[in-house]
Amino acid sequence: MSDVRVMLAKRFHTMEPGFPTADAVAVRGDRILAVGSLDEVKASLGDVPYDLDDTLKDLVVLPGLIDQHLHPMLGAATLSMNVISTEDWSLPDGLHPGAFTPEQYIGALVAADKALTDAGSEEWLQTWGYHQLWHGPMSRQVLDKISTTRPIMVWHRSAHELFLNTAACNVAGVTDEWLAAQSGHATSQVDVAAGHCWESGFFDLVLTRVAPQLAARDRLERGLKLLVTYLHQHGVTAVNEPGVIWAVEPWDLYDKILGADDTPFLSTFLVDGRSQASANIDPSDVVADARTIIARAPAGKVRLFDGAIKLMADGAIISQLMQMQEPYLDDAGNPDPHHHGEWVMEPAVLEKYFRPYWEADWQISVHVTGDLGLKVLLDIIERCMIAHPRNDHRTTIVHFSNATEEQVDRIARLGCIVSANPFYPVAFADRFGQHGVGPERADAMVRSASVLAHGTPLSFHSDLPMAPAEPLFLAWCGATRRTESGRVAAPEQLISVHEALKAVTIGAAHSWRMEDELGSIAPGKVANFTAIAGDPYEHGADYLKDVPVIGTVFEGRWFPVPEALRKTGDGRARKAAVLPSVAAPTVGGSSGRHADHDAGCGCEASGALAKAMGDAWRVVG
Repeated sequence: MSDVRVMLAKRFHTMEPGFPTADAVAVRGDRILAVGSLDEVKASLGDVPYDLDDTLKDLVVLPGLIDQHLHPMLGAATLSMNVISTEDWSLPDGLHPGAFTPEQYIGALVAADKALTDAGSEEWLQTWGYHQLWHGPMSRQVLDKISTTRPIMVWHRSAHELFLNTAACNVAGVTDEWLAAQSGHATSQVDVAAGHCWESGFFDLVLTRVAPQLAARDRLERGLKLLVTYLHQHGVTAVNEPGVIWAVEPWDLYDKILGADDTPFLSTFLVDGRSQASANIDPSDVVADARTIIARAPAGKVRLFDGAIKLMADGAIISQLMQMQEPYLDDAGNPDPHHHGEWVMEPAVLEKYFRPYWEADWQISVHVTGDLGLKVLLDIIERCMIAHPRNDHRTTIVHFSNATEEQVDRIARLGCIVSANPFYPVAFADRFGQHGVGPERADAMVRSASVLAHGTPLSFHSDLPMAPAEPLFLAWCGATRRTESGRVAAPEQLISVHEALKAVTIGAAHSWRMEDELGSIAPGKVANFTAIAGDPYEHGADYLKDVPVIGTVFEGRWFPVPEALRKTGDGRARKAAVLPSVAAPTVGGSSGRHADHDAGCGCEASGALAKAMGDAWRVVG
């Protein structure tokens, strides 16, 4: 048996402009040797012996799909708890149905509490997926109606906010006295009376109080194993976590689970610069601090990426906490004085921590969601460019939810790149158009076509758990922009199937300087492929979200997806994930600040819980 295999496929889509399709690929170990027709590959090999491998002969093969930005710990924590979100989540452990009205949401919480009670459990009720535009107002008082004895934690749909009932506040020590002893910007983002914290108030203050429950080791281990299956199920062969906090990440679990020999994808991490600012590390010391963290980290399948850092500008888009140049609007379309964005890193602080990394020639990724946040960031980049000119810096505009056309042009002129979440207009344009930013700004979220028209490199990401970590579904979002109601948001921003697939392959690899290794099928690159049942180039954009992933080749090894986890090819696997059968409720109610966010909550519709849900929706009004 030869150590060289010539793999045959119905068609390889290479993402290489010089040879966009092929019939055969020669592989030795984890590397591609030759690509082309079978005759061309044979000629390239010359006298080198080879074996023919027809495992993929009836399949269409793409470069290994990439999720450029997701959060393993957040994904493991959220998706392993009770999930009741604004859409259905189809996970390897079953379908987690969404709640589309306040009554359904509160009913699901009551059912989740009853299921725990019936099991004789006194554990915390922890949920993820809440959003006020679907589920109504949320507060400590609302949760106290469900239970005054069981601690309840409702985690924001954006994962940037949290709600606690009185029992949970007491156990966690989130009290007025505790808050009075804290200091700094984060204290303005905690409302003890409402049991609510958001942005830095959550990340820097309350998270440490609830971490034993939120990130319990057994939950994270179970969630990471689910995550591995989920990512493989959807053809992912490489992921990047841009913003790891060294002190709290479960590195031993990452090594054990993400780094296991049978885990068929690469996991890279970037250092989180926001946490350096929160720790008041002197800006002159941050690069050295980051290098120390990188030197401690493991190498191999799970590793920190050297020379790259993540910072954050404004708040979460799903919470409508992005900083906008024009005011937020109430439901009547009038300026809303009660609703405003938030800064995660205030502009002066962002620049203080951005500049040393720029001057050290690091690649900087910046979470930015509002057009005011983007203006602040582009101003900082421009000042740094004048003081210290750089070429091919690849400063990454992360999420890219709200931008003007002038800002898209400015991104190109400054040499930045864009890593966008195409799920935003699909999932949120309808509701945001009714409440918060108005239809024009809501529909224009994620201007992908404008980015490409300027020649700016574009990649897509899920930001799991913000969107499903399903690259073909994300490509569908970019190529259809079909909203919850079935309409197309800003059709002028549609991109082609090819450009959408590039955004989850070679574009994603380019975004963190991996394009010489990943993202296309070319000689010398890693042999990572995603094999699917049919060809989206033939069937069109709608097929992207329904095509079954049959398996992946990771570093030259074949990893089939179990048949039970494959999509059916007719949309049934996720038909309600974006277009729920339940009619969208009319958006209304208070437009004040504390009603303008989302938090996480959900329940598993199985066993005692499914039985309990039948009656529970009538219990709390």
